[in-house]
Amino acid sequence: MYSEKVMEHFNHPRNVGEIEHPSGVGTVGNAKCGDIMRMYLDIDDDGRIQDVKFKTFGCGAAVATSSMATELVKGRTVQEALLVTNKAVMEALDGLPPLKVHCSLLAEEAIHAALWDYAQKNNVVIEGLEKPVSDIAEKE
Repeated sequence: MYSEKVMEHFNHPRNVGEIEHPSGVGTVGNAKCGDIMRMYLDIDDDGRIQDVKFKTFGCGAAVATSSMATELVKGRTVQEALLVTNKAVMEALDGLPPLKVHCSLLAEEAIHAALWDYAQKNNVVIEGLEKPVSDIAEKE
């Protein structure tokens, strides 16, 4: 059902936790399944993601996609992080069952929500970034 990479990231997730003074925080959720993801970014003055952490409440696929998403954005610029899609997360995990694809969408949305928060706090424009639509993200 799940690939070895999904199981590895579920059993040994990377970058779990919080960043004390984050540059940006994004929280997203899926009301249908109850998954909630919060992503924390530490972005330097050059716009590069120095550190990223996550906290996820949800199924194994939600934890695995959160973990993989952090691995895919760490060390990248904000513009490069914006290009990390749910498809890229799924491919990096060697796929997800059809019923769990929404978890990869949440991971992409969490990245975007954290980038949006960073942009708002720092009065910067990230080309191609749109305001998050999640109810949870707007309550942050």
